Amino acid sequence: MGLVLGPLAAPLTQAQQRRTAEPVVLNFVGAEIEAVARTMATITGRNVVVDPRVKGTMNLATDKPVPPAVALNQFGAALRLQGFTLVDTGGIYKIVPEADAKLQGNPVNAGPVTQLASSNQIVTQIFRLNHESANNLVPVLRPLIGPNNTINVNPGNNSLVITDYADNLQRIGRIISALDVSGATDVEIIPLQHAIAVDLAPLVLRLIEPSSAGAASGQAGDPSYKTTLMAEPRSNSLILRAANPARLALARSLVAQLDRPSATNEAGNIHVVYLKNADATALATTLRAAMAGEGGGGASAGSPGSTTVRSASGGASTTATSNPATAPVSSSAAPSTGGQIQADPATNALIITAPEPQYRQLRAVIDQLDARRAQVYVESLIAEVNADKAAEFGIQWQGPLGNLGENTVGLLGTNFGTGGNNILTNLLPIAQGSVSDITAPGTGLNLGMASRRNGVYLLGFLARFLQENGDGNILSTPNLLTLDNEEAKIVIGQNVPFVTGQFTNTGSGSSANGAVNPFQTIERKDVGLTLRVKPQISENGTIKMVIFQEVSSVQASSLNSTTGLITNKRTIESTVLVDDGAIVVLGGLLQDEYAGNQSKVPGLGDIPLFGNLFKSETRNRKKTNLMVFLRPVVLRDARATSNFSLDRYELMRSIQKEAQPDPNVVLRVNNAPVMPPQRAPEAAPGQAAPGPVAPASLAEPASAKP
Repeated sequence: MGLVLGPLAAPLTQAQQRRTAEPVVLNFVGAEIEAVARTMATITGRNVVVDPRVKGTMNLATDKPVPPAVALNQFGAALRLQGFTLVDTGGIYKIVPEADAKLQGNPVNAGPVTQLASSNQIVTQIFRLNHESANNLVPVLRPLIGPNNTINVNPGNNSLVITDYADNLQRIGRIISALDVSGATDVEIIPLQHAIAVDLAPLVLRLIEPSSAGAASGQAGDPSYKTTLMAEPRSNSLILRAANPARLALARSLVAQLDRPSATNEAGNIHVVYLKNADATALATTLRAAMAGEGGGGASAGSPGSTTVRSASGGASTTATSNPATAPVSSSAAPSTGGQIQADPATNALIITAPEPQYRQLRAVIDQLDARRAQVYVESLIAEVNADKAAEFGIQWQGPLGNLGENTVGLLGTNFGTGGNNILTNLLPIAQGSVSDITAPGTGLNLGMASRRNGVYLLGFLARFLQENGDGNILSTPNLLTLDNEEAKIVIGQNVPFVTGQFTNTGSGSSANGAVNPFQTIERKDVGLTLRVKPQISENGTIKMVIFQEVSSVQASSLNSTTGLITNKRTIESTVLVDDGAIVVLGGLLQDEYAGNQSKVPGLGDIPLFGNLFKSETRNRKKTNLMVFLRPVVLRDARATSNFSLDRYELMRSIQKEAQPDPNVVLRVNNAPVMPPQRAPEAAPGQAAPGPVAPASLAEPASAKP
């Protein structure tokens, strides 16, 4: 708890106000800090709170009278030298250790640093940058800030938040003003006369920025220090933004030297274009169809391997039909103004024979079609909850009804059910004394009574009570990754044999013993979970999905059936629209079944209460709740795919680690396989390494241990 020094919060009298305005002479030699603080409270008329951790002595002297405000500032400077600071918090001065000053509610200033308060007071200043990156200035300014004070970056609006002494903040403000200037040049467009923009851009950028080889888009690294060079295929121009005028001049010089006509300017130049993502054979077929439609005035492009080449006179045309990957070059003697496209599957490249203007058009189309296709991670969830209830009650009785002869006995009674649940099933074996032929009664509570007649036990009464409850909760989450507009399929289950036909021994034939060997014809089918999906990403990010999902299982009661297996199927086939990362319900089933059965003796079974002795009743109720959900996630680039895959990898690895066997000194096998740890993907220069993506899942993964 701090020590409060000075006058109370009551208003000052006129005498006190005059005294606090008068100049004072300071002369403290080896004085305790608390004593000096008490004097400052008297001079300024303000309360001063001293932190208990503030201990020590100080020397503070002036050679002439100074105003109270100047005296207070000098007191703050003396405290600063000893690691303490003076904080003004709403009319009360606090003397605290410098390390805790930033937590005491210091003034916050977002305006010019010239408007700061006392130079020995700790203030939080916000610097908003216009040109320089805030992250780039942190290593420059960090050594200039006291070890107990902070500097933080807000990347959202490119600003710095610095807490330090006011006089140091003024110095830092001047440094930031000198560094926060525009060093990059304006955007410049360089039209090309002979070279192809998409071919020249990566070459020039590789020469100017060696660390950005292959990054023609200029996205690698910090734009403040990198030269950005992009190709504009439509106008065959280069869009250039250099880091400084020297880089701009170098880029202009390289472009001027490389933008020259080729050694041979004849029509029909041959160009080789290596594709990055598209399939060469499929793309060649598409481009041939586009060229045929343009050159033939809307005529049909013919077969996939046909190439139409217009002659120089614009009259006759030659059509060659061949395999799409090996379409031959036209051997027409007349010079051609059209072009030919061949695919080389071995290198996934296109060989284009066309004049320069047409090649530029084709190259612009190729660059757009050869873009990296996005991928879609599809996560499905199938939730099924079952609840079954069954109840059964029945009373049966049998008894002799007189002796109708030496070997004839009359019987009277009721019997319901089958097997061991029927009283007659066990009546005769008991009467005959054959214990081995007695059938076990059904499940539940069975109450029976037997009577002995002439040395023979007869079952006279059998009551059965049963109540069953069954619950089921099934959760399946199949998921798979596929390319945009490509169908993918996943099957998880068993390949079950189904009998489709059979031939039995008829006792006739031409074999040695006159018999024909029996046989069966079997067809195997997948039983389990099947998910087939084809996503299509629209321009606005919405995903159109063609979905087929099936969950099937073999009914347990049909495993030993002579008529064959019975399968339960739940199938959904639909086309839906869903946003990226959103959850959509595909459909489901809400089913509530009730079944009841009653067997009774007419008339007697209807008597209240007493009628229960002459009837048997069963009731069953079954509820089924089934819902199918879907969640697609679009992965547009390699980094998103890598981060997402790494997240799933680490998820499975954590489950494997949980599934490790408990240590056992007797069983010396104490380690189960665990996937090795993976290194996080590297970030581009100037950017922070991305952490693993933690997408919101439809369901939490099942734990490896119960």
